[in-house]
Amino acid sequence: MSTTTTTLQQTTGTWAIDPSHTRVGFSAKHAMVATVRGQFNEFDGTLSLDGSAPEQSSAELTIKASSISTGSDDRDNHLRSGDFLDIETYPELTFRSTGVRYEGGDDFVMTGDLTIRGTSRPVELKVDLEGLASDPFGNERIGFSGETTISRKDFGLTWNVALEAGGVLVSDKVKITLDVSAIKQS
Repeated sequence: MSTTTTTLQQTTGTWAIDPSHTRVGFSAKHAMVATVRGQFNEFDGTLSLDGSAPEQSSAELTIKASSISTGSDDRDNHLRSGDFLDIETYPELTFRSTGVRYEGGDDFVMTGDLTIRGTSRPVELKVDLEGLASDPFGNERIGFSGETTISRKDFGLTWNVALEAGGVLVSDKVKITLDVSAIKQS
């Protein structure tokens, strides 16, 4: 989709993230040779968009830490433990935007504070507007994709095991990917 001024103005409004059509995913290296992917299955969020002044736009996302899923019950339980997310103490991860920069076309950069395990750090998400559409149920929808890479150590996620051949079991770098569908509220 090529974003025009008219299309950008059509994004203006308050949008509720549709969890059943949105993916909040992540990936990290395991044993230095394989990429393990996962996602969070329970979250909610809103977008407040201003197509005339994108820098005035904002986003909030709250993720239920216990909803982490990588396809392995043992790994998921370990990720929920005190070694990683410590869901008993920190039941939620959050993102609150602090700024938006329009890069032209479909491209934006959203800055914000990501909080994991009670530690907040600034992050920068590269975001692409995927499009606007009306669904068969009369809802106006907007779609975005986004990604960033974080250092898990910056959030106190330091658990690891050294490998005999060198390296570590879990990479420090974690790639976060978002595929967002949201429904216009106003």
